[in-house]
Amino acid sequence: MKRRQLLTTLGIAPTSVTALTPSTSTAKTMKLTLRKSNERGHFDHGWLDTYHTFSFADYYDPKHMGFRSLRVINQDVIGPGVGFPTHPHNDMEIFSYILYGALEHKDSMGNGRVLKPGQIQLMSAGRGVTHSEFNPSKTEPASLLQIWLRPRERGLKPSYTEWHPDPAKENDAKVLVISADGREGSATIHQDADIYRVRLQAGQSITHDIASGHGAWFQLIKGNVEAHGTTLQPGDAFSTDDAGTLTITARDNVEGLLFDLV
Repeated sequence: MKRRQLLTTLGIAPTSVTALTPSTSTAKTMKLTLRKSNERGHFDHGWLDTYHTFSFADYYDPKHMGFRSLRVINQDVIGPGVGFPTHPHNDMEIFSYILYGALEHKDSMGNGRVLKPGQIQLMSAGRGVTHSEFNPSKTEPASLLQIWLRPRERGLKPSYTEWHPDPAKENDAKVLVISADGREGSATIHQDADIYRVRLQAGQSITHDIASGHGAWFQLIKGNVEAHGTTLQPGDAFSTDDAGTLTITARDNVEGLLFDLV
């Protein structure tokens, strides 16, 4: 299967899970801003097929420079045996969420790992680090979401950590994967951010309470969802700055990432 076909296949707080019910007038009061998948920046470099949610590299759109501390969401498909050679970063919290295939990471802190689907690597670049990322397979492509957030302060000591799924929570609707305090076994980030993996079966819903002064971003990886009168397809995203209870309902089997940001 070609990389573009594989990309298409994927689509490029208290929790409750309920059966699908009609939206109520209260649920529709939350204002969502939709970011359509087909409106993202797109570049096919041959070895790399990539979609940029926010301005990045040669893609610049002043209307899409990030959301709160969230600066980059790139959905990448990397060809067999190729990747990103050693390059520097500083003052950015960078994590990769593996969608399929594998990703080999090496950095100047001495870390070397091969990440599998559903796993996360989180690197705090701090005052400076170099790293490389490659697809170790010689025959199969790999895909990931690469996500950058600004840290709460500059000049931190670089660090590296990982999050691996807990088999006991494999079917949980909403699982905390990254947080500022590392609670519930999540990876620790130097920013006031809670990031959740969302997995829903058709007809299920989750709710998430957004505190005053916070905002939420939801990035849909696969499946179709409805939220407060807005329908999302694979690769779509929405944001909101409204406080209240956010409800996301799956129309079919769904995977996505939910960001709660100050």
